[in-house]
Amino acid sequence: MVKRSSAQASASQRAWLITYPLAVVALVCAAAFWIAGPYWYRDWPAGLLFFLIYLLAYRDVFTIVIWRGAFNIAVTDVPLVLALFYLPPVMVMVVVSVATLVFQISVGTSVTKLSFNVAKSAAGTSAALLLLAALPKVTEAGPAAWASLAAAAGLASVVEFLSLAGVLSLVQGLRTGMGALRAGWSGFAVNGINIVVGLVFLVALEATKWSAILLAILVAALILILRSYAEFFRRHQTLADVYELTQAVRDESGRSGLPDVLLGRVRSLMQSEFATLWLAPQGRHPEVLLTARGEHKGLLDIAPTPEAVRQRAIEKQAATGVGARFPQTEDLRASLRAAKVKDAIVIPLQSGQAIIGTLEVVNRLGDNRTFREADVQVLETIAAHAAVAVENSRLVDRLRYDAYHDRLTGLANRRRVIDALAESVTVRAEDEVVAIMLFDVDGQRNVNESMGHAAGDKLLVETADRIRGIADPGALVGRVGGDEFVVTLRAPSIDATIEIATRMRERLRGPMAVGSLTLDVNTAVGVSVYPDHGSDPESLLQRAELAANAAKVLPYGVQPFHPALESRAVRRLGIAADLRRALDNDQLEVYFQPQVTLADRHVVGVECLARWVHPAHGEVAPEDFVAVAEHTGQLARLTEVVLAAGLRRCRAWSDADRPLAIAVNLSARILLDSRFPELVRELLEEHGVDPGLVTFEISEPGMLSDIERVLPSLYRLRDLGVRLSVDDFGTGASSLAYLRQWPVHEVKIDDSFVQGMATDSGDLAIVRAVIGLSREFGLTVVAEGVESELTLELLGEMGCEIGQGYLFSRPLPFERLEAWLSAQTEPESTPTGEVRRLRAVI
Repeated sequence: MVKRSSAQASASQRAWLITYPLAVVALVCAAAFWIAGPYWYRDWPAGLLFFLIYLLAYRDVFTIVIWRGAFNIAVTDVPLVLALFYLPPVMVMVVVSVATLVFQISVGTSVTKLSFNVAKSAAGTSAALLLLAALPKVTEAGPAAWASLAAAAGLASVVEFLSLAGVLSLVQGLRTGMGALRAGWSGFAVNGINIVVGLVFLVALEATKWSAILLAILVAALILILRSYAEFFRRHQTLADVYELTQAVRDESGRSGLPDVLLGRVRSLMQSEFATLWLAPQGRHPEVLLTARGEHKGLLDIAPTPEAVRQRAIEKQAATGVGARFPQTEDLRASLRAAKVKDAIVIPLQSGQAIIGTLEVVNRLGDNRTFREADVQVLETIAAHAAVAVENSRLVDRLRYDAYHDRLTGLANRRRVIDALAESVTVRAEDEVVAIMLFDVDGQRNVNESMGHAAGDKLLVETADRIRGIADPGALVGRVGGDEFVVTLRAPSIDATIEIATRMRERLRGPMAVGSLTLDVNTAVGVSVYPDHGSDPESLLQRAELAANAAKVLPYGVQPFHPALESRAVRRLGIAADLRRALDNDQLEVYFQPQVTLADRHVVGVECLARWVHPAHGEVAPEDFVAVAEHTGQLARLTEVVLAAGLRRCRAWSDADRPLAIAVNLSARILLDSRFPELVRELLEEHGVDPGLVTFEISEPGMLSDIERVLPSLYRLRDLGVRLSVDDFGTGASSLAYLRQWPVHEVKIDDSFVQGMATDSGDLAIVRAVIGLSREFGLTVVAEGVESELTLELLGEMGCEIGQGYLFSRPLPFERLEAWLSAQTEPESTPTGEVRRLRAVI
């Protein structure tokens, strides 16, 4: 701290080398103009008016931050132009200097900076007055006056800008001064606009003094608009910066460079002098204390944060901000003053329920700036990601294990199986084959739908244990899909492989206890071998999957791969023709899954989901016929059918005075059709449905590749009044970076995060971060995949508004939905009509 104070004192002394000459120049000019016009003070009423105008102009400033300094660019060129025309020279200098002095005192600027700013403004004004004195005197607001006043005001801006660059060069080095010069020239465009505005005001005032009233109204309106825009831009820029930071943290997770990347970016994003990472000692890991400071490269082992502030955050297990904007922590201000700190924010890093450390920022840059509540929310979001990254870096071995193993069953995952196959095919003997046996569990989806995903998971775990127990000792057992297990081994031939697969399938058959039920579980087995059926692991695994699908219809349940199985594309064409007939004959049915508010358990809407029972193939999975529709140009028709059915039911509910909103899934391919928004408008008018009751859910990963092409359709849909939702949020590659470009109203958190948040700290942190950021930017948050009371409780505590999942209800046809509403809900009157409230979550 002593070295820091000495450095600050030295910098202050160097700043006076610029301040003194500027002040001397201003005083000499003032004396000369006083002699030329000794009775300048008689215009004091006008001078007082301009003094007040200057103070108002100083209120709205653009701020640039260079390292530890914050510099303000005020829109004072407008009153300067008017003052140069209406006031005598000495009065102009007095008004500008005193207004600058009063403003700097009001924001608590240090003596050195205050003196420099006053001298800089006075010197710039003096240069403008000298130029006007050298030019022909202006008496009328004509073109000659415009040129003279513009040149004078422009010269004042140049003098002030060069003075700023000079003081930066002396205080922080020539490199900083040159950087300010390069970055600051673009600001002259703003000065030029301000000067033109000032000249327009001058012409209006010369035409009639009553125009001052209209000009005042115009200025007030412009200030409000600009402030709103600036706040909007700041929020979206913050979102982008947070995304870039979390991406960088994720990329460095598990590496030694994590603290450098994290702290450097946090300090820059939060515009703070210090950013500190403190980690408590844990097992073999010692205490960590690292701090990034603006003008220092590398990290320091200092602690600028007062210990009392850190301890308060740890004890409360909550974010703690201390400073002028945080009255609730007034008792900690004394510890800040003792440490010579202006303000600070400390965020605990949590792993589950344990505090593993803190992320801290100290001293918001700029004498007149301080941290506020919005900064706390941003830092909390960053801390959620940082906590996960820190835990990851401490548990590298565990991460490596998780990267190659299925979390539910503990078996090797698809990546591990692929890697093992790649190794196996390179060292194969001539008299053997590398065999892949893929076991597809029959009926697992039915268990999920009838008994819930917990029962389905238990079935998968039991199946995994059985396969592991009956597999040969040298075999690798893995889980490569939701209900798909694979066994790889070396075998003498493909016939021997089929015998092994048949024997294993028979041993797998038999009753399995799932909850209170005992199920007979059957499996279909697909077999592929290297080198007969492929030369690379992906192809071998894919062909085993094709064989397993074919084995489902065989009585003996084991199918080796053969080329005819790859004619699936032909079968898809057949399904495509059947799908076209099903759409034309109204053979598809629309199911509805309720969406419930978490705060008061109101059923506020339903998601519309297409279902198709094929006359020959039975129930076709939605992902299958949607893929067929996409590849055969029928997706628009499918979407229209689902939307029309949903609007018809929505109209009926509204007529019954119990309105329910509907949500319909959209593909990015639909949004590429410029005619789709017009179709939506026609359907809304045809069914007489309020657009606000319709939400279109667009999958985030599908949109990312065509974001620029789909944006026009998104904006047209938004202008119709319908709501737009980002579906599967968090699974895309650039969620936060692109979210600020989308005109959306809602974020729907992917069920893969929601289902795991109760047991996985990483998923919990991601859900918390998404909810926090979405609420800050005014977006509704919907969580899909709500399947347990614990998940429901956690979402409610985080502020999630709406939930959807099997805990409430699975997707139901219309008649069963009406029965569910009658059995599970009760009517409740609201100002917007009758709503249905859940009696209990079962």
